[in-house]
Amino acid sequence: MASLRTSLSVMKVSVNFDVCASTGACTQVCPEVFELRSDGYLYILNESPPPELHDTVIEAEELCPTGAITIEQ
Repeated sequence: MASLRTSLSVMKVSVNFDVCASTGACTQVCPEVFELRSDGYLYILNESPPPELHDTVIEAEELCPTGAITIEQ
């Protein structure tokens, strides 16, 4: 039953772009969700990543030097 609950877990990722310094730390950890484009801005590729990416999204949030990434579960 616990695995079913985990697979149904919903995560919402957001970035406070006023705070984001576009260092790219998050893109190094989780390129499936975060992308730093040639225009110098960070983009969220998937605001509701699948459960198999949750751990890496959390790691990206923790590594963000400005604390711009927010995760809701």
